[in-house]
Amino acid sequence: MDRRSLVAAATGAGVLAVPALASAQPRIRWRCPGSFPKSVDTLWAVHERYCARVKELTDGAFELVPFGPGEIVPALQVMDAIGQGSVECGFTPSLFYYGKDPALAFGTAMPFGLSSRQMWSWLHLAGGREILKDVYRDQGVHAIPAANTGAQMGGWFRREIRTVDDMKGLKMRIAGIAGMVMTKLGVVAQQLAPGDIYPALERGVIDAAEYIGPYDDEKLGFNRIARYYYYPGWWEFAPSTDMMFNARQFDALPAHYKGVLEAVGAECWHWVMGRFDMINPPAMRRLIAGGAQLRPYARPIMDAAYKGTQELYAEIGEQNPRFKRIWDHWNAYRLEQAQWFRVSEDSLANYIAVATSR
Repeated sequence: MDRRSLVAAATGAGVLAVPALASAQPRIRWRCPGSFPKSVDTLWAVHERYCARVKELTDGAFELVPFGPGEIVPALQVMDAIGQGSVECGFTPSLFYYGKDPALAFGTAMPFGLSSRQMWSWLHLAGGREILKDVYRDQGVHAIPAANTGAQMGGWFRREIRTVDDMKGLKMRIAGIAGMVMTKLGVVAQQLAPGDIYPALERGVIDAAEYIGPYDDEKLGFNRIARYYYYPGWWEFAPSTDMMFNARQFDALPAHYKGVLEAVGAECWHWVMGRFDMINPPAMRRLIAGGAQLRPYARPIMDAAYKGTQELYAEIGEQNPRFKRIWDHWNAYRLEQAQWFRVSEDSLANYIAVATSR
């Protein structure tokens, strides 16, 4: 066979191989409910984006169909439905289910915890996902980190909060372990689905609410009811949200499908964090122009919250050895990172903040 014939044969083989490879991919269509309202184009947008990218990267063979909260599963029951096999996958933060196992909170955010970069490195490089795998598997799910909001705000209050005593008796929507810390400060903490926060605030069922940050909070209209906007959101420095899969169904997937799910998770995690960084500053300006009163939590309140947080970690650890083991791992990393960032990043960030405000 001459050279020209060899090239033609090789080219023909390559052309034939493409449809053969595509047809070899199993066609899968899974339902994918989520916990975040469709009215906000951030966490709902990344939910949709994740599903679209999986379909795109598998040439349409693997399809995840996104559903909003309540369409097929209530917002705070998404993980339960996945673990039970009622649906195949879903987009939800493990923090919402801390009542089943407090160790689930490590997969989203812990009070006075890790920044977005630190969270990414702990999960993917420092062993976080490995140490959490059994926590998720006990719930019947496999979790892939798929979103991060970056640092959040400290919530909306109907009245000004100057001292720890001002917190006592306050009814506040606040999720997860942070609610347990707030209880130590005298707050009556309530966990509500994101879509239920505004009606509860409007009807006076709650006096205060935290959600995410300026863009989402403005979209949901909290500033129309509560005037005082506090920072920082010490309970959610950089919360991660998972795309969860029924563990048995995930394990049965072809290896290249699992690889696509992981790759899209990484892409979406950083995409939505970048989006939050872009849209929050102008939203903050609009809120302040509209009458929102921006307030920092007073240092005594922060100190009391930090003290209560450390006490709570110790209390849970005494009752839950696995929580203690994960906390030891996570906390050692947190302390090391805090010292490194204090030198490398925080010093310059603080200087720039002051220099640009002169």
